[in-house]
Amino acid sequence: MTTQTEVPNAKPPIVSGSGSFFFRMSVACFAVAVIGFAPSYWVPLLWGNLDVAPIVHLHAACFYGWTLLFMRQTWLVSVGQTGRHRELGMAGVALAAGMFFAGMGTAIHSIKRMDASGFGPEGRPFSIIAVSSVTTYAVLVAFAIFKVRNPELHKRLMLVATASILPAAIARWFILIFASKNLSPQGGVLAPPPMFVTIPPSLLSDLLIVVAMVHDKRTRGSVHPAYWIAGGCVLAVQILRGPLSMTSAWLWVVNCLVAFAP
Repeated sequence: MTTQTEVPNAKPPIVSGSGSFFFRMSVACFAVAVIGFAPSYWVPLLWGNLDVAPIVHLHAACFYGWTLLFMRQTWLVSVGQTGRHRELGMAGVALAAGMFFAGMGTAIHSIKRMDASGFGPEGRPFSIIAVSSVTTYAVLVAFAIFKVRNPELHKRLMLVATASILPAAIARWFILIFASKNLSPQGGVLAPPPMFVTIPPSLLSDLLIVVAMVHDKRTRGSVHPAYWIAGGCVLAVQILRGPLSMTSAWLWVVNCLVAFAP
């Protein structure tokens, strides 16, 4: 009779398939976030010439905190440490809430800055990009938390939610090319770019969702409904916010946001 000796501290092997796929996708999301904001945030920060409001730094902390936590959480699942994954769940809830409020605060700060620089007529419609993005993200994360007992749905909603906030990073490169070179005399604020500039970055970030759908088709035989529904909602918001930005209803929303802000 033989006995099998267990190694107490042995690390479980990385699970191939779905778990490792979501970890790889989280790494891709983090890479897009870092590379995207490099020219407008990280490089100026490293050179010591970044001049932004404290709310922008708070928003950046929440944004990168979320992408890092998303990587950590998907890695924990990929190595079978689901207990630890659940323990960090409250940190995810806190970061998502911080992301929403910091994102809204940054959007309001941007609106006020545009108004003060004489770009209010362009800046107020353009603010729908930031507000709709962070709101869509918050709604998707809320549904993902609500469906935490359904892992297959939960992890896909989290991936779509994370992909939905990445256009802001990709758009920084487009803004460098297409934004107006005319600066305001007060503070050198750059005029908002044309609304159509936001479409290509949005579609590029949506490719992450498409990759996940292809992975589902290959491994499950069909695409999970979460991608069709959540991904479709993200795409609808990206397409419709342009026409909605010039409506009186949106301008009323902007006025309310600015009025309630300190």
